Amino acid sequence: MAMSRTLNYKHLRYFWMVARCGSIARASERLHLTPHAVSGQLTQFEHSLGVALFQRQGRQRALTEAGRSLLDYADRIFALGDEALAALDDAGLHLRPRITIGIADSLPKSIAAGLLRTMLRMDPPVRLTCTEGRLPQLVGELGMHRVAAVLADRPLPPGISVRAYSHLLGRSPLTVFAAPALLERQPRAFPALLDGAPFLMPGEDVAFRPALQQWLSTRGIEPQVVAEFDDLALLKAFGSSGAGFFVAPTKIAADIERQYGVCRVGELETVLAEVYLLTTERLLKHPAMQEIRRTATMLLKADGAA
Repeated sequence: MAMSRTLNYKHLRYFWMVARCGSIARASERLHLTPHAVSGQLTQFEHSLGVALFQRQGRQRALTEAGRSLLDYADRIFALGDEALAALDDAGLHLRPRITIGIADSLPKSIAAGLLRTMLRMDPPVRLTCTEGRLPQLVGELGMHRVAAVLADRPLPPGISVRAYSHLLGRSPLTVFAAPALLERQPRAFPALLDGAPFLMPGEDVAFRPALQQWLSTRGIEPQVVAEFDDLALLKAFGSSGAGFFVAPTKIAADIERQYGVCRVGELETVLAEVYLLTTERLLKHPAMQEIRRTATMLLKADGAA
């Protein structure tokens, strides 16, 4: 009779973390263990299963066919485990399931709030948790099922190891804004008034920055860039104080005028800001993800959304 095997779930988590982090060194930091300890546990795991899960490719470790197959199961196992823990955590909150959404720093927070606000009125109700960060960090969290989805201003970066999908929610042209006092000091009309004027430039993490720079360049406009921001909420706060002209999506122009006390100066119709929902679902089946898409249809009026 063949000896029965049991799955060591501690070893399975070590394997999963190494596979998702891409190296033993990075995984050991997340696990708060030494690389030597993690390596030893992986060797024991492979011996207990009777198959090799990794193979050497130069100085890197790559998954074998058996490793890739096991990783698919591990993804599902730990996703279910996280759901179970969330359900237990929410037992005192009328059993509201917890939904964690990652929000890229480079996405305007007014858009994120508009897309997520209706989730609070879902039936059955959910408990919404939002976490912010740079897109690569959030995609890593998505791959480890620590967030259910990520709202971002661009699709998934190429060459990532996370199995996920990019869903275009909508597009919006950009509008230039300025504090009233700053605008009064500019005698020229738009867009010429931007030439030599103080300007708050979106940072390199912001997806529409290259198109914005191209728009300015083709028109021979050279604003005086006084500051750069990856966090667009901080950029708007500086713009509200009169530090410089700035751009934001036209679809939220009324909110920006009301919240920051600034004025619309002109529109950049050919420069588009995009909004994506990044998920591990090819099709959006989860009720919360479907709610985000429905809200985006009204807020952004997406063209060609996937």
